[in-house]
Amino acid sequence: ASALVGQAFAPMGMEHQQRFVRHVEPGCPYRQDDVMAPEQAVSTGTTIMAVEFDGGVVMGADSRTSTGNYVANRASRKISKVHDRIFVCRCGSAADTQALTGFVMNYLGQHAVELGKLPTVNTAASLFKMLAYQNKDRLMAGLIVAGWDEKRGGQVYSIPLGGSVVRVPYACDGSGSGYISGLIDATYKPGMTESECVEFVTKAVAHAMARDGSSGGMIRTLVITKDGLKESALEGNKLPFGP
Repeated sequence: ASALVGQAFAPMGMEHQQRFVRHVEPGCPYRQDDVMAPEQAVSTGTTIMAVEFDGGVVMGADSRTSTGNYVANRASRKISKVHDRIFVCRCGSAADTQALTGFVMNYLGQHAVELGKLPTVNTAASLFKMLAYQNKDRLMAGLIVAGWDEKRGGQVYSIPLGGSVVRVPYACDGSGSGYISGLIDATYKPGMTESECVEFVTKAVAHAMARDGSSGGMIRTLVITKDGLKESALEGNKLPFGP
């Protein structure tokens, strides 16, 4: 009885938290987190990359989307269209980055109508930065905004977790980026051609996929120039480097 009285008058939030779980038959084929607790958030634990060259940019990403240790999608698209010549590579929370992209697409579309011509990559990056910075304590979103415009040509902007924005000649982010930072530093050289940039991005992402458990699937690349877009996908069994 005294234990019950003590529990009844315990301060708010101090009561023993009982976890209610479903009964699981022995030999149940379901995963532990399917039955015992809510699933972890879907994240694009990933490798994303973009490189500038004279006349445009090359963007690349793996295609694995994970939910904890479970691969939720092995062929996802982490390079999202923002406008005709502006795209964004997304890493972090899939929900957060998709929501940000949706907002920026809306604002940039209105801006383009008012402008009467294609918006600049800098404007798109600034919009992403504004939303990411103002909500930095509520979001988990790492972004690389890249594209081509007639004002500045090919551009790459890195927007890491805190919501800052930096224009860079090349950018790499995601869980796989730490495994290949040395390779990128050793391989990158200014003034590379389009084909050299595609080869560089493909090689770097393939090495990250071999080392990082959250990166995998296939490599999607996108080339953005004045003349348009060139998209390609390299299947997992045709990578330049494998485990």
